[in-house]
Amino acid sequence: MERESTTFETLTSQANGSDASGGKPLVAVQGLTKLFPVGGNLFRKPTGFIHAVDDVTFRLAHGESLGLVGESGCGKTTVGKLLVKLLEPTDGNILFRFADGTDSDDSEATVDASTLRGRQLRAFRRQAQMIFQDPYESMNPRRTIYDIISEPLSVQGIGDVQDRVGRVVEILTLVGLTPAGAFLFRHPHELSGGQRQRVAIARALVIRPSFVVADEPTSMLDVSSRTGVMTLMQDLARELGVAYLYVTHDLAVARYMCHRIAVMYLGKVVELAETEELLRNPLHPYTKALLSAVPLPDPRNRRAPPDIRGDLATPIDPPSRCRFYDRCPVATAHCLNHPHPPTEEKAPGHLVACYEV
Repeated sequence: MERESTTFETLTSQANGSDASGGKPLVAVQGLTKLFPVGGNLFRKPTGFIHAVDDVTFRLAHGESLGLVGESGCGKTTVGKLLVKLLEPTDGNILFRFADGTDSDDSEATVDASTLRGRQLRAFRRQAQMIFQDPYESMNPRRTIYDIISEPLSVQGIGDVQDRVGRVVEILTLVGLTPAGAFLFRHPHELSGGQRQRVAIARALVIRPSFVVADEPTSMLDVSSRTGVMTLMQDLARELGVAYLYVTHDLAVARYMCHRIAVMYLGKVVELAETEELLRNPLHPYTKALLSAVPLPDPRNRRAPPDIRGDLATPIDPPSRCRFYDRCPVATAHCLNHPHPPTEEKAPGHLVACYEV
């Protein structure tokens, strides 16, 4: 573990952002990359690659919420799936700190999740879970609510049947589905959308993970259910000490849920800062365009349209220049003739990837 810990400290010292607590990070992502081949088959090499995630770096503290925002197709969900090992990265490191010694005698064992297999991977999955976007598609309609929520306990070999019933009842109560006994043997189709999403949250949290990827968990809910689910997730984060990577396209939701926000564009993180700092003082042209596109509640207010041109460029083998160059209102010849700008700290804790900032 000595070599792994040294590697962890080296990489996390280079990772973007800072911990909410000022302590050692729970997750440190360095140079994370995912390429999907295009046009190839069993007998022919790929003709190109989709750069879904390209050299993404950030860190996340215990109990912190980091929001990933951006347009559809920018790579947000892919980052989430990589972090919980639903996809294998093409390159990069996902360094995870076990705070309870699940896989080691060390009270703070550190592993590179991108290399885990077998028993170590199962131990990691006990610490890292995912809440999926669609509560209608993420559950087996033939299984009862008890079966759905207790499955992670069975997979991890936690407790006997009586213990599992007790833990399922406890987590159902925590997520607001009471009385819990009235929900245990229902099926998903018997629940409303908000209740299904609460079941999805319960399934992710029943094994008490320390890290949860929440992939737009409120996007398919009505407004009344959305507020309740967001409040519930915040309460559970405080009670259980859970860190969230919160994937969303809604800046209002990110502001409500997250300590920090990372803005993604075509697989790259272009800006990262504390939530209020980023919303009050956006520096990257893309972040400014996103904020200017947020509708105002007063119809009498008028403002200029987003200062952005063209459409989203193709992610297939993009040129090495700045990903935002073709749509950027402040692009220069320097941006055209140099590689994608590095992420630099332009203000305390405020990181931007732009030559013109």
